Amino acid sequence: MFDEKDLILEAKHVTRRFPASGGRELTACNDVNLKFYRGKTLGLIGESGCGKTTFMRFLVRLDVPTEGEILFKGKDLTKLKGEELRQIRKYIQMVFQDPGGSFNPKMKIRDIICEPLLNFGKIKPSEKDTVARKYLEAVELPADFADRYPHNMSGGQRQRIAIARAIALEPELIVMDEATCALDVSVQKTIIELICKLQKEKNIAIGFIAHDLGLIQSFAHQIAVMYLGNIVEILPGEDVDKARHPYTKTLLDAIFDTKMDFDKKIERIDSEIPSPLDVPVGCPFQTRCDHCMELCRRERPVLKNIGEGHEIACHLF
Repeated sequence: MFDEKDLILEAKHVTRRFPASGGRELTACNDVNLKFYRGKTLGLIGESGCGKTTFMRFLVRLDVPTEGEILFKGKDLTKLKGEELRQIRKYIQMVFQDPGGSFNPKMKIRDIICEPLLNFGKIKPSEKDTVARKYLEAVELPADFADRYPHNMSGGQRQRIAIARAIALEPELIVMDEATCALDVSVQKTIIELICKLQKEKNIAIGFIAHDLGLIQSFAHQIAVMYLGNIVEILPGEDVDKARHPYTKTLLDAIFDTKMDFDKKIERIDSEIPSPLDVPVGCPFQTRCDHCMELCRRERPVLKNIGEGHEIACHLF
């Protein structure tokens, strides 16, 4: 589907287990294999608590997996330390769900944007004003915002500042952790348009975490669906309507659209998601699936290719 020469980062068999009480383990990510390509957006979608953010934190080394490797330009990020790890951070940046929480409230916007550039010696202190204004204009904010503090700005404006800081180092990959979920719908639209514009201009790979399939399908080139730490389906963003996994189809049916047929029954999952401490043997979705078979209770399905860029982990296929 994508040209392998554009492959920037590849996660191989990534698993993360956390110790829990009673000698048990919580598996947040289970044998995850994903690829990120230059100029493309990979959307990672699933219910809250399914392991999306845990996985993406590995890419910026805010955490390390229990097993597996994450290859960036041939180097395993999980093994890097010291100055080598610090230098690699120039190429992988993150935009957090709450931009205000990632800012120092005592710093002006010019200092927030320029701090990473100063840390890596890419600019001189005397250049801060010029550089801050350049990146403010890049994210479609007035240049005089450089003199403001984060608390003087709206949520959408703060998110644009976070994006400006992320692109300042000219990274090759940006991770966005539900970067629009706290914003008004109209503001969401402008932020997504900005992200797409910057991606085309700078040919950046983007990993975008979301729980709104309707939003992510509007701009992602590829979508990976996660359930209880497992990737259950991977498909092209423009072909979301061809989803085959029962869980993905339920997420698709739940999308609200003003043009939808309101006489049609909306499919839903009535049962609660199992505890991550008590994931059933076999298929993790078996307790909520109407198509569960005996095989599903015995054996965990693995991803298999069923079409161009389309993989699914389900015994029905």
